[in-house]
Amino acid sequence: MNRDSGTQMGRRGEEERGTKPPPVRLSESRRPPLSQSPRQSNHLSKKRFGQNFLVDNSVVDRIIRAVGPCADETIVEIGPGRGALTKRLVEKAGRVIAIEFDRNLISNLHAEFSDHTNFRLVEGDALTTDFCTLVEPVLPLRIVANLPYNIATAILQRLIEQRSCVTEMVLMLQREVVERIMAPAGSSDRGFLSVLVEAYCETEKLFDVAPSAFRPVPKVWSSVIRLSVRPDDSIKHFARNEKLLWAIVSAGFAHRRKTILNNFRQTADQLHELFKRHGGVSIVLCEAGVEPQRRAETLTLEEWVRIVRALE
Repeated sequence: MNRDSGTQMGRRGEEERGTKPPPVRLSESRRPPLSQSPRQSNHLSKKRFGQNFLVDNSVVDRIIRAVGPCADETIVEIGPGRGALTKRLVEKAGRVIAIEFDRNLISNLHAEFSDHTNFRLVEGDALTTDFCTLVEPVLPLRIVANLPYNIATAILQRLIEQRSCVTEMVLMLQREVVERIMAPAGSSDRGFLSVLVEAYCETEKLFDVAPSAFRPVPKVWSSVIRLSVRPDDSIKHFARNEKLLWAIVSAGFAHRRKTILNNFRQTADQLHELFKRHGGVSIVLCEAGVEPQRRAETLTLEEWVRIVRALE
């Protein structure tokens, strides 16, 4: 399991930036036991892929306990890397499908797991993978992944798009990203990603992971989070037009220091015309019961939905 394989680095986005937490390192005497097989050691981490390989067995154990793989289910692992987590998954899950982007890791993974009949390795990009087609006819599935900070939003959006066949995601992310995902209305950490995940998933932070759990050692802490996908109709009962909802939320967060009134007044032509047809931004916000001078991070999911309804 590594922090970047399984995704195409050229598609990294602008997501959820902020001040990085200071590096925290355990002293040598406190570092947990590390595990690395001879096969794993011959692949050096690629800086351009941002690879930091998970090598701490105690962290692997905690992730496996959190996932609780069952003999009758399919688990998709994004970015198996050197296979530290994969090894445990194939021992317990009925079927494991691993998606790896780094070609230099493919041969090692094949050699390590080719004798496991319940294992399938897919060389591809998680940002373009159709997960539902990948696992047919055995549905639904659960996702296990170690996602890099700067494409976390893109991957999560992709996974949420595939929610018809995904029931749960256990993800390792930079700790700051998890804080943003779980930020409530009124928090300065709240952003588009917070609202998106809240709409479709129940969230639970499981535990933090120190930099020393990886090789090479990153400069930031990570966190493991569980996202349980809500029933497919749970969002539809209060947001009939999901496409419009996310266009509105995106526009509201376009410039974080500006009020939603000013952000909505500077929307693209199509959205601008929609506001105009309903009397203008101020009238729409008044009908939605939302104060125009508020900033996007203060709005609840319900308030975003009320704005959409005022435009329908």
